Amino acid sequence: MTTLGIIGAGNIGTALAQAATDAGYDVVLSNSRGPETLTDLVAAIEARPSRRGRVRAATSAEAGAAGDLVVVTVPLKALPDVPVEPLAGKVVIDTNNYYPERDGHVAALDDERTTTSEMTQEHLPTSRVVKAFNHVYAADITGRRTPPGTPHRRALAIAGDDASAKETVASFIDELGFDVVDLGPLSEGWRVQRDTPGYGPDLDADGLRGAAAEAKRYRDT
Repeated sequence: MTTLGIIGAGNIGTALAQAATDAGYDVVLSNSRGPETLTDLVAAIEARPSRRGRVRAATSAEAGAAGDLVVVTVPLKALPDVPVEPLAGKVVIDTNNYYPERDGHVAALDDERTTTSEMTQEHLPTSRVVKAFNHVYAADITGRRTPPGTPHRRALAIAGDDASAKETVASFIDELGFDVVDLGPLSEGWRVQRDTPGYGPDLDADGLRGAAAEAKRYRDT
């Protein structure tokens, strides 16, 4: 795996592009406004002295097609615009959170019949979706990286229905500089959604497991 495709160039997408190129990945970065709007961002990432991989801008479809691993990091309301066919057969990382004030109310999320990542999987039926990077601040993706074996190494949670896809994403996260806590299937990804104990805090693996176990559904709070 050498190329990371990123659909969405906001705070999380930018931080992942920086961390991935530092780890030696080539990155193809895209947004909804077109590759010409990413010129300055690409130049800034390329200028980083820690960079080992290359980065270029492209359309969302091109980023999806180019990536050996693809990150979808767009607002939930933009999910219908994510291209489907270029991501077919690929492992897709979904970083989304549901913010009704931004995305509008979604009844199935309001009453917790589904989760954002299950919605992403439904939109991308031929991809293997793994939830990750939704509970960490963008600055921590670049600022809290440490080598394997570091005491109390920062941990990030994943959730997914495909075991091999989760292994791929766990390996990627470890390369970036974090331990991994597997929450189980996509339906358990809510355990680190907004307003839960695991959303935001800098926790090691044991701490994150404990925070995830303490999480409560909105309807129970």
